[in-house]
Amino acid sequence: MTRPSSALACRFCKAPLRTSFVDLGMSPLCQTHIAPDQLADMEPFFPLHAYVCDDCHLVQLQEFVAPDSIFSEYAYFSSYSSSWVEHARRYAVMAADRFQLGPHSRVMEIASNDGYLLQHFVAAGIPVLGIEPAANVAKVAVERGVPTTVRFMGRESAADIAREHGHADLLLGNNVLAHVPDLNDFVGGMKSLLAPGGTLTMEFPHLLRLIEGVQFDTIYHEHFSYLSLVTVERVFAHHGLTLFDVEELPTHGGSLRIYARHTEDTARPVGERVHALREREIADGYLGTERYQGFGDRVRETKRKLLAFLIDAKSRGKTVVGYGAPGKGNTLLNYCGIRTDFLDFTVDANPYKQGKFTPGTRIPILAPSAIREAKPDYVLILPWNLKDEIARDAAYIREWGGQFVVPIPEVTVF
Repeated sequence: MTRPSSALACRFCKAPLRTSFVDLGMSPLCQTHIAPDQLADMEPFFPLHAYVCDDCHLVQLQEFVAPDSIFSEYAYFSSYSSSWVEHARRYAVMAADRFQLGPHSRVMEIASNDGYLLQHFVAAGIPVLGIEPAANVAKVAVERGVPTTVRFMGRESAADIAREHGHADLLLGNNVLAHVPDLNDFVGGMKSLLAPGGTLTMEFPHLLRLIEGVQFDTIYHEHFSYLSLVTVERVFAHHGLTLFDVEELPTHGGSLRIYARHTEDTARPVGERVHALREREIADGYLGTERYQGFGDRVRETKRKLLAFLIDAKSRGKTVVGYGAPGKGNTLLNYCGIRTDFLDFTVDANPYKQGKFTPGTRIPILAPSAIREAKPDYVLILPWNLKDEIARDAAYIREWGGQFVVPIPEVTVF
């Protein structure tokens, strides 16, 4: 599918966006959970249509809402996932050892959320600073002893932070790079905040895994960009940052952790893992447009299979509830048209979401204890990237013969 070249421009290289990646229709912002007194109010929906740049191959959404409207108060608290907190702890131990961090060092995290990661550096006696735009989650971080400044990252704020707190020996950001509409301002800011000889690490969902696993539900308005290694290398190089190492992680359905340094800091050569993954992506066609075509057809087939399962289950008189109210779940529910005719309710461990309703589809969000009370036949796991953790925590559904359902990449009952 194409559209007029004058309509949209790439957020990195400014080339006209002509090639469609996938069109998921109209959808509300995925973290704007609906309070009971808002149920009669009109809710804004925006196009959820991803394009791929023919020049730099950045997969991206158009920006419809300013970041401060999305992230100034945020409903996602990282600490409610025990497996994610453990992932952060292991990272902190690794980084402190690999980069020889100690009381003399400074670790800064962009989008530090509720301090779920920096708390581990604090416990090791390493000075930290969280940089978090959402005041409500930053407050929680400060309360647990993690110094945090409430700001968005960019060139201007980076200069202010460096002036007030110094430069970062380790600058990190997990699942934030995709959330940035002004990619050049953001990466340029990181360049200026990183100390000479310092290390920058970032984690983000890997576009290769998104395509291979038909993970269309990870596309939502809060995620502006969808990233391959070859594209990220190009973006960082443009701003004087060189990727010298990369890890492939299982988190969020398959993520990359990249390691970057100042380009002028040549003491650390580009490692074999970077060369190998770059060559693999090139061989798989990520520098061409063909690789990105046909994804929409696979997404539509996944939708049909999920709806066929739900229609069959309800026709047999079975009860189905959801587990979780994540951003990805709201894309799935809205794109597939799943409301209370299919899911009686969903549950979430985050009290911030309990008592509210899912955006667009208006499914009640209850505490996890509601599952034990309702004894449903099926529990649809919406944050399928946490399916092992959830299946362990809710194993009690086996007592009445309940089964779990995972929707991505195709319906799996277990």
